[in-house]
Amino acid sequence: MGHEVEIEFKNLLTEDEFIVLLKTFSIAEHDFFLQENHYFDTQDFQLKDLGSALRIRYKDLQYHLTLKQPITEGLLETNQKISEEDVTRMIHDKDFPRGEVLEEIKKLDIEIDSLEHFGTLSTKRAEVHYKNGLLVFDYSFYLNNEDYELEYEVRNREEGEKIFRSLLEELNIPYRSTENKIRRFYNEMIKSLE
Repeated sequence: MGHEVEIEFKNLLTEDEFIVLLKTFSIAEHDFFLQENHYFDTQDFQLKDLGSALRIRYKDLQYHLTLKQPITEGLLETNQKISEEDVTRMIHDKDFPRGEVLEEIKKLDIEIDSLEHFGTLSTKRAEVHYKNGLLVFDYSFYLNNEDYELEYEVRNREEGEKIFRSLLEELNIPYRSTENKIRRFYNEMIKSLE
């Protein structure tokens, strides 16, 4: 599948704000689909410390292995399709499939054998095309937590940020600095260990 640059804006929401957004964009329960993210890192969070993330996502009846790495304009995603058997081997046997993702991890000087499955974050997601971008409505649940989030995926950072902030302002939703899902997952995981 290759490489892709991801530029997106995020804002955590209250449940009431989420409901307002769903009404504003006429999103019904049947518009949502379930997406599962299985996260991997080393015990000492080597990927996290590099600002990177490794996940398997199940979506549209397919599994995708993705390594996200920070770049100047967003995140560089290295993606490859994998089989259900690959997923099972990764989670239970630490056996990673060959391919572009594995090659990129090796470049980071991380031992493949040290990567472990940390857990799963599930998201009910709906998507709407909006002003040259994709507006994403997420209700996520993981560990003992749940949250609501609005994302806006774009190709142009400057234009996208203006549109996203304008939408929040129109709906009287405060802008909140929001970490990505894997960071929220890790924060919750660390809290549960304390």
